[in-house]
Amino acid sequence: MKRFIDIVASGLGLLVLSPVFLFLAVWIKLDSRGPVFYRQVRVGKNNKDFRIYKFRSMQVGADKGSLITIGGRDPRVTVSGYYIRKYKLDELAQLINVFNGDMSLVGPRPEVRRYVDFYDEEQKNVLAVRPGITDYASIEYMDENVLLERSDNPDKTYIEEIMPEKIRLNMRYINNPTLIEYFKIIFLTIFKIVR
Repeated sequence: MKRFIDIVASGLGLLVLSPVFLFLAVWIKLDSRGPVFYRQVRVGKNNKDFRIYKFRSMQVGADKGSLITIGGRDPRVTVSGYYIRKYKLDELAQLINVFNGDMSLVGPRPEVRRYVDFYDEEQKNVLAVRPGITDYASIEYMDENVLLERSDNPDKTYIEEIMPEKIRLNMRYINNPTLIEYFKIIFLTIFKIVR
């Protein structure tokens, strides 16, 4: 049932939001050189890699350094990218991933392989389900880059403190994957972004 909802919702979303997609595409192209979309390999269901879509918010090649964005004014982030990231508009492109079946609207956020390699056997349970655009961890850590800005070693802080807590929050939905939880997470996400 959830897969059916994902297909219908992402299809309608892509159609209804096409003017927004067009606006973002023009803004990104006028603001900096490079493609409109940023594609990155992430780890999906059953530990399989897939390419996630995002509207590009950073300079081309920015991911060759740290994979973590630090603070509200990371110098790698473009002018348009600052606002695109602030209002989570970069994530809208993942409706393509949802429609294609790589992701769901709700599920644990897919990580890059580098961080998945740190998972212990219990934490690998998050790879048993389709990753999503949003979940409890996404809501709780919406300002994650600000938290990392305060750290002397952001990579270590992410691996040792934030990532385990995000996985714990992921398991709340994985252990109770009902339609009520599915819609609850969607509405909580919208509410937090709007607020």
